[in-house]
Amino acid sequence: MSRSPLIVLGVVAAAMVAAACGKKAEPEMAPAPQPVAGVDTAAERMRADSIAAEEERRRREEAERIQRQREADSLAALARSGEEVRAMLATMVHFEYDKADVRSDDAAVLDAKVSILQANPNLRIRVHGHCDERGSDEYNLALGNRRATAAKQYLVNRGIDASRIETQSWGEERPIAQGMTEDAWAQNRRAEFEIVAGGDMLTRP
Repeated sequence: MSRSPLIVLGVVAAAMVAAACGKKAEPEMAPAPQPVAGVDTAAERMRADSIAAEEERRRREEAERIQRQREADSLAALARSGEEVRAMLATMVHFEYDKADVRSDDAAVLDAKVSILQANPNLRIRVHGHCDERGSDEYNLALGNRRATAAKQYLVNRGIDASRIETQSWGEERPIAQGMTEDAWAQNRRAEFEIVAGGDMLTRP
C-alpha cells in the first residue's frame, strides 16, 4: 500500500481537530431568576385577610349602628305611646250643675280609661271631684265626692277592680277657670284623674 493516502487522511484529521479547537465555546446563559412563589402567595393572603377584616369591621359597625337606631326608635315610640296614654288618662269628665251623673258625652272618655286600665294591670289611679263656687263648702265637698265616686263606679261596672281606684273631693277649692260665668262654672264642675302607681311603662291598649 502507498503511504500517500495515509498522509492525506492524517492531514484531513489534523485539520478537523484544529478547526474544532479553534471554535469558541458559546457562553452558557444563566437561568432567569424564578419568583419565589411562597413569598408572593403569603403577601397576597395577608392583603386579602386585611381587606376581609376591614369589611367585617365595617359590617359589624353598621349592624351595631342599625341596632342602636332601632333601640332608640323603639324607646322613642314607647315614650310617645306612654305620653299618649297619660294624656288619655288625664282627660277630664264634666258634670251638670248640682249633678253627679256621668254625662253621655263623657262615656267614651271613661271607656278609654277602662281600656288603659285593662292593658296596664299594675296601674292605679285617683279620681278628684271638683265643683264650681256656688254652694257652701260642706255641700261642695260632698258633691265633689259624689262626682269622683260616680266616675269610679263607671269604671268598676266595666270590670276594673275597685281597689285600683281611689277618690278624693276638693269641693270648690281648686278651680281651673276664674270668673263668675256659666262657662267658668261648667269647666270647674269636673272629675280629674291622677296616676298613683304603675305609670312608669304604660302600654297602649
